[in-house]
Amino acid sequence: MNQFDPPIPNSPVLEILFEDEYLIAINKPSGLLVHRTSIAAKETVFALQLLRDQIGQHVSPVHRLDRPTSGVLLFSKKEEILPLLKEQFADRSVQKTYLAIVRGIPTIKSGLIDHPLKSERSGRMQEAQTHYQVLAEAEIPFDTTGRYPTSRYSLLELKPETGRTHQIRRHLAHLRHYILGDKKHGDNKQNQFFEKQFGLENLLLHAEKLEFKHPISFEILSIMAPLPVHFEKTRKDLGWSKTL
Repeated sequence: MNQFDPPIPNSPVLEILFEDEYLIAINKPSGLLVHRTSIAAKETVFALQLLRDQIGQHVSPVHRLDRPTSGVLLFSKKEEILPLLKEQFADRSVQKTYLAIVRGIPTIKSGLIDHPLKSERSGRMQEAQTHYQVLAEAEIPFDTTGRYPTSRYSLLELKPETGRTHQIRRHLAHLRHYILGDKKHGDNKQNQFFEKQFGLENLLLHAEKLEFKHPISFEILSIMAPLPVHFEKTRKDLGWSKTL
């Protein structure tokens, strides 16, 4: 254990989705940071530390998820295989699948969002591509904009080809199909309505599945994360069945 990070008293138990001698994957809750960052210097609870304490072993994150995003998060148990795993992410051989609930219904039901994004670090424009597909549509009898008697929403499946910071959230904001609960890139009116009407306080973006090649056995792994309670509740609130 890291001597500078003592165990967290009464720490929550993380849901383990996959584990072997080399790898471990968890279902990261929304609101939990992956590791310590300078941006959130006052935070004291991180997925990295919680998982280390839970299994009693050093682990290293292979990739990242935004703090408000839930879902599959992969860690390496052995430092020597970490470069092999990160190489798969870098060469885009890892398949990532997300689910999101957004404002509005895209006119084209499936397609590719090919829209460059400015790096938040360097300020340079970077290529960014995200595939999307509409899985379900809903219309509710509430006027959330002050312009129409009803409001429409979509459940989307999203598969990013690139891994830019906040890529899915920024791409959907570019299309004006804002993810519900997105306080940085979303629609404040929608967020406030869903918080007041349905009690939603979380981002409705979930990393549902991660597919990649095991760095030792070379087996293709497909790890899936069940939806969190807040996502399931909103799905039911919008009239979508659990079996979609």
